[in-house]
Amino acid sequence: MDDQLRQRIEEILGSHKIVLFMKGTKSFPQCGFSATVVEVLKRVNADFHTVNILQDADLRQGMKDYASWPTFPQLYVDGRFVGGCDIVRDMYEGGELQPIVDKALGRA
Repeated sequence: MDDQLRQRIEEILGSHKIVLFMKGTKSFPQCGFSATVVEVLKRVNADFHTVNILQDADLRQGMKDYASWPTFPQLYVDGRFVGGCDIVRDMYEGGELQPIVDKALGRA
């Protein structure tokens, strides 16, 4: 990955406490996995930013390299990669996601 793309990714992550790189948008997810994570984030009252990776092939590939994670969605909290759909759903069901979101948003 080139430095310019890495810098762009880090600027996105640095500008928002919670970022979801996904297929589609928060209001119109374009895959079931993305829709699931959006719903989970809404359930934990997360204020989150989304990035539609379908609009930018370079960013889509760059995110795969950045996280060493080949699929989307990808959730980041406080600049750190949390996981994809299965991990986020499991963390929600296990009660692990809420405290992470609350801490990031200053609610803890």
